[in-house]
Amino acid sequence: MSFQDVLKRGDDFLTEYPRTNPSWNFASHATCLMMITGTKIILNTLYKPFIHNIEKLDHALQKAREENRGLLTVMNHMSVVDDPAFYAALPWRYHLDIDTIRWGFGAHNICFSNALQSWFFNLGKILGTKRFGEGPFQESLDAAIRILSPDDTLDLEFTPGVKEEQKPNILQTVNNYHNQQNTELVKFIKPTPESTNVLMSKNPFIRSKTSWFHVFPEGFVLQLQEPHQNSMRYFKWGVSRLILESTRAPVVVPIFSYGFEKVAPEDSAEKGIKRWLPDNIGAEIHMTIGDALPDQIIEKYREKWRDLVTRYIDKSNPTDLSQELRTGTKAEELRSSLASYLRQSVLDIRNNIPLFNSEDKRFKNPKFWKIYTNTEGFSDPDVNFVGKNWAIKKYQSHLPEYEPDKE
Repeated sequence: MSFQDVLKRGDDFLTEYPRTNPSWNFASHATCLMMITGTKIILNTLYKPFIHNIEKLDHALQKAREENRGLLTVMNHMSVVDDPAFYAALPWRYHLDIDTIRWGFGAHNICFSNALQSWFFNLGKILGTKRFGEGPFQESLDAAIRILSPDDTLDLEFTPGVKEEQKPNILQTVNNYHNQQNTELVKFIKPTPESTNVLMSKNPFIRSKTSWFHVFPEGFVLQLQEPHQNSMRYFKWGVSRLILESTRAPVVVPIFSYGFEKVAPEDSAEKGIKRWLPDNIGAEIHMTIGDALPDQIIEKYREKWRDLVTRYIDKSNPTDLSQELRTGTKAEELRSSLASYLRQSVLDIRNNIPLFNSEDKRFKNPKFWKIYTNTEGFSDPDVNFVGKNWAIKKYQSHLPEYEPDKE
C-alpha cells in the first residue's frame, strides 16, 4: 500500500540535497554524461559489449511513460562495474534526457563515506543503502518508492467522510492502472475547500516524466568459481517494497548479464594496483533484456498487499506501516514470494543461454545463503567464491561504518 509517512520519509531523504533547484538537474545531468562518456570509451575500446533485445527495454520505457508509471529494472550483480557499464552500454538516446537516466542504489559505506563522494553519487542519481542490520525499511528505500510514484498520483484530496485507515488503500486503488473504471471509488474524491490534503503538494525533485529505477536485488556482488559461475544469491525483500508500495505499479523488466566479472574479477582486490586497472582486455560482455513482467501478475501481488493492509493497518497510526505489515509472517511471506518471482524471471533469461550449467537449486533459498555466510562457507565447501563473500561483515573492517561490536 501507499502510506503517507513512507512517502514523506522518501521526500525528506530526497530533500537533503537541493534537487528542486534547476542548477541541480543541470549538474546531475552533466555528472551522469561525464561518467557515461568515459565509461563508453573504455567499454567500447577495451571490450566487446553486446546488448540483446534492446527493443524490449525501449518498449517498456515507452509503455511506462504512456501509462504514467515508473520503470523498474532488476538485474543480477556480477561486479562493481555492473551499474556504470550496463548503463553506458545503452544507446545514446537513453542519456540525452535527465529524466531517462536511471536512479539506483549504492552501498552507503562505500559510495557515501565522505562529503565529496556523497555529492558525486547523489548527482549521479544514486541513493545510499546501509547494510548489516538496517533491513528493507530504511529511508533510501522509502525514497525509491517515492521516485517510482508518479507526482500527480500523490496530491489526491479526500472528503472528510473517508476514514483515515481507509486512505492508504484508496490512494493506491484509485491510482491502480488496471482499475481506472472504478467509478464507485473515484466518486469519493471531491476536491473541496473542506478537503484535507492526504500527502504532499511539493515535489522533492524536478522531473517532467516518470522515473526509471535500476536495482541489483542480491545486494552484494556474487562471483563463484566453476561449476557455479554466473549464479545468483536470493533477492532481498526491499525490491518487493518498491513494487507493492508505490502509488502506481511500475513496469518491471528483468535483465541478466555476464562478462562484467571478467572486467572486474573479485580476486583482483588482493592484487594492489591491479584492482584499479582493466582486466581481461578484449572480453565479451553480454546484457540480455527480458520481456516486461505481466501486469496482471504484478497486480495480483499488489492486491494481496492491499488485503494485508486492510487486515493489519494500525488504526491508531494509519499513515504508516504497522509492525505487522513490517515484520509479520504474512507480510514477509508476500515480500519473499514476490522477490522469488523476480529472481526466477531473471533466472529464466540465464536458463536460455546455453553457455552455463543449470543453477544449483540451493541458491534460490535465502536460508542457504544465510547459513553459508554465517559459517563463512564451511556449511557447503563445494561452493567457492572468486575473492571474498562481502556479505560477511568482518570483511568490511576497512570501511568507515564497520562496528565489530555489532557483528
